[in-house]
Amino acid sequence: MKIQQAFRLGLFGGLGVLVAVGIGATIGSLATVLTYVGAALFLALGLDPIVSWLENRKVPRPFAIVIVLLGLFALIAGLVLSIIPIIVEQVARAISAVPGLITAFGDGSLRTTIENAFPWLQVQPVLDALQTWVSSFDFTSIGGGVLNVGIGIATGVTGAIIVFILTIYFVASLANLKRGIYRLVPASKRESFIGLAEQISSAVGRYVIGQGSLAAINGVLSFIYLTVFLPLIGVPISYSVLLAFIAFLGSTIPLVGTISGSVIISLIVLLFDGSPAVIWVAAYYLVYMQIEAYVLSPRVMAQAVKIPGAVVVIAAVAGGTLLGILGALVAIPVAAAILLVVNQVLVPRQNEL
Repeated sequence: MKIQQAFRLGLFGGLGVLVAVGIGATIGSLATVLTYVGAALFLALGLDPIVSWLENRKVPRPFAIVIVLLGLFALIAGLVLSIIPIIVEQVARAISAVPGLITAFGDGSLRTTIENAFPWLQVQPVLDALQTWVSSFDFTSIGGGVLNVGIGIATGVTGAIIVFILTIYFVASLANLKRGIYRLVPASKRESFIGLAEQISSAVGRYVIGQGSLAAINGVLSFIYLTVFLPLIGVPISYSVLLAFIAFLGSTIPLVGTISGSVIISLIVLLFDGSPAVIWVAAYYLVYMQIEAYVLSPRVMAQAVKIPGAVVVIAAVAGGTLLGILGALVAIPVAAAILLVVNQVLVPRQNEL
């Protein structure tokens, strides 16, 4: 009998492991779909505070949802119709300038430009390594690389459309989704669960609005500085609209987005505009990153999620390590939700012991 029990235990244990592996493989195969759903739900929670604000102004919820969705569609359409064509034109100009860069690399003028901009930088080892790489590069693989890039762009556009459609659905049915989830909670604990869940969803919404505000500030200030200020002092920037858009996109990623965007922008300016333009641009972003880190971000996030700065940094780093960009985006509201659960559930229980 004991042998039979051990056999049954091992059999059921093995079946449990197989089921767990199957579930993990299924989740892995659905990772892209789950990412789309998570991003859309994240954006819907970010738009919900605007809907609630309109409701508080005596606007019926269906009309408030329609107003918010029309505003979102108008914003996206405005970006596509006004910014994207300029970016495409500037990207085409940048690509057309690549042969000139290759010529400058061959005749040594590129090295002179970099040395004038950064006298302390050892340029020759970098150029030697680049020349070695170019000489050993298999140019026959460019066609496949271009094809992969095209497929990646098409996949990204398709994903953006799917996320936009799911966001519309989630915004329109968010209240019904919440009610459906609340019904699954036992009646004795439903009231406290609803209060906690509403606080968490509100924190997520405020966080999305706060991060979007920081990105908009960076994009607008970059556009003004690169397009208006620098040309006034005689330092024209060739691709200012494209660079401002990169600054906006970078700032949508918490913690590392602004510095990554600033580095990319500075490198582009160095390649296409040289010195002293790169010095002006790099100095501006060094100053702006300090202002954002110590003035703008703490004020905005303190009003949004109300969690300590150290927790913000740790959560963003951990989320980015585990789930990439999406993890970095959702890590801070998840940390805020955990703190709410600890303060309102765990701590009161501990006090009762």
